[in-house]
Amino acid sequence: MLYKLVRYFLFKLDAEKAHHLALSAMNKVYLSGLSRLLYPAKVKDSYELMGLKFENRVGLAAGLDKNAKYIDALSSVGFGFIEVGTVTPKSQPGNDKPRLFRVVPAQGIINRMGFNNDGVENLISHVKQSRYQGVLGINIGKNIFTPVEKAVDDYIICFQKVYEFADYITINISSPNTPGLRKLQHGEALLELLTALKLEQEKLHKQVNKYVPLAVKIAPDLSDEEIDELALAFIKTDIDAVIATNTTSSRQGVENLENAAEQGGLSGAPVYEASTVVVKKFAKLLDKKIPIIAVGGITKPQDAVEKINAGASLVQIYSGFIYQGPKLIAQSARAIAEMK
Repeated sequence: MLYKLVRYFLFKLDAEKAHHLALSAMNKVYLSGLSRLLYPAKVKDSYELMGLKFENRVGLAAGLDKNAKYIDALSSVGFGFIEVGTVTPKSQPGNDKPRLFRVVPAQGIINRMGFNNDGVENLISHVKQSRYQGVLGINIGKNIFTPVEKAVDDYIICFQKVYEFADYITINISSPNTPGLRKLQHGEALLELLTALKLEQEKLHKQVNKYVPLAVKIAPDLSDEEIDELALAFIKTDIDAVIATNTTSSRQGVENLENAAEQGGLSGAPVYEASTVVVKKFAKLLDKKIPIIAVGGITKPQDAVEKINAGASLVQIYSGFIYQGPKLIAQSARAIAEMK
């Protein structure tokens, strides 16, 4: 009831302003010590994957906390793991505002943020200040002014800088809001990027005596042939995990709703079905050789359970958290823990 009231007032504001206001308020709640009184207790459902121990199987998807400023506050809400970013080598403002829109009747969100962030060094400084002891993923990307042909350089820079501070690293090659980025999901560009990062991972593993798994975040807008190609590339290069999926460019099912015509990636309930289909297809092709982290459209506990049933090992939430609040995290984690 309390969150519904808070959401009512937040939804009266511009979406991006509400986003920053909500994060600031959550941080104040955390610093005041009121988290335990206002949020459901964190579900304890320890789960091991990629050599890491997760507090529960429901995590925060990248995009909510791009600069890692609110890790501790977000952990107090009940997430079993946190993923921050997407971060780029250099700071960049992202696309022009307005660039974040709600599709309220469908529990959807459209964004064309464009990897707005304060740069990798800034993110690292915030990670260092955090007290968080759980699993932390750091999502990395390329600067908008870096040509796609040189994208591997940006990924290597970020990978090197965050390696020591991350429990796993995700490469974002599937955002629809950076021109040409999704080309990295195909052909020689894909193999070149994955091979370079795996070689860097091997080198850094030896240097710091710590193995940091490498995950790849993919789009939901993939043909069967593209999924086959990606699966083969992931197996060939020994990628540690697949995150399925990012936002969709499709507007199927929301065509006539307010804000649906805005450019950008659509997340939330409208992407649930397409995202889950992609999870199922990858689960079949990867045959448990590579684990899947499912994200896309979880707005109720049963959605999270269905993602696991589709072949995922873990799930992540973003838009559902905006619409449903902290209760969704605890309810989803508990529903997964109680699966038979």
